[in-house]
Amino acid sequence: MKLVAENRRSRFEYELLDKYEAGIVLTGDEIKAVRLGHFSINDCYGFIKNDECYLRNSYIKEYANSFDSSRNNETTRRDRKLLLHKQEIEKIKKKIETEHLTLVPTKAYFVGSNLKVEIAVARGKKLYDKRETIKQRELDRQNRNQ
Repeated sequence: MKLVAENRRSRFEYELLDKYEAGIVLTGDEIKAVRLGHFSINDCYGFIKNDECYLRNSYIKEYANSFDSSRNNETTRRDRKLLLHKQEIEKIKKKIETEHLTLVPTKAYFVGSNLKVEIAVARGKKLYDKRETIKQRELDRQNRNQ
């Protein structure tokens, strides 16, 4: 497993409940750019439309050696389809709609030659929860140093 991108902010901003591994649909130039490390999932989120799961606002830098000159900057942040089983999509959709949760990506990595994205159904933290997280992190850091 080769880690390509990680959304470390998601653990601080959200309480991660369920995690799923999903494939992602990319074009040839996009996968080449991802292999070079030009991929970011920091500001993106997932959504379900027409019983299909998508990732919105993920960034893949334009591949420099591309033969396709028609590609422009609009495609660097396009919606990308996630590949999940129908039962998983239904379970995620039910949780999002009934419990008012959100879908956030946490990691992107290669398994063999396939790019996988770990997505989590998450609940947004309140300010006091974030303070508690910071306090716990500081205590752990002090215990390790002693």
